[in-house]
Amino acid sequence: MSLHADAVHVLTGWAAPTEEQAGLRDRYVAHLGERADAMTRACRPDHLTASTLVMTPDGSRVLLTLHAKAQAWFQFGGHCEPGDLTLAGAALREATEESGLSGLVIDPVPVQLSEHEVPFCGGPPGPGERVVHHLDVRFLAVAPDDGSHAVSDESLDVRWWPADALPTPDADMVELVSLAQARLEAQTEVRR
Repeated sequence: MSLHADAVHVLTGWAAPTEEQAGLRDRYVAHLGERADAMTRACRPDHLTASTLVMTPDGSRVLLTLHAKAQAWFQFGGHCEPGDLTLAGAALREATEESGLSGLVIDPVPVQLSEHEVPFCGGPPGPGERVVHHLDVRFLAVAPDDGSHAVSDESLDVRWWPADALPTPDADMVELVSLAQARLEAQTEVRR
């Protein structure tokens, strides 16, 4: 299965947690249906990306990166690469590369979708084009208890934050953390 086909499969089967998220899912699936290159950064002005919120096993802390270009704290993530076979695999690769952590355990089911402008992606818009939008598919990964993180070339800093005291508590990030905590709680219940 190609990365494009995996994205279609994952997103069409995804039970969105809200009406807004369902609308984004439908937008992403339609974009995938219209564009064979939707998984590549060459697809302008919109393309899918994959990211990962890294949390402690109990969901009390999140590991975030201070993104060098955006100058803001985010979860780990970015563009899909030619060697990526799945969206979850792309998200895990990005999280591992950007955090320096090995042994992350990723949940292969998306937690949240987020469409946002990225003015520094791919240069300025061409004539009649708007700014690039990332159609981000966000996953959850649990960090090992004994893991040691590092700062990558794409980051200014990597740091653990209390889940209830985020450095940039914008609505999108707060929702991502809340949905990820709910996912961890549900998984804990299943194991009991």
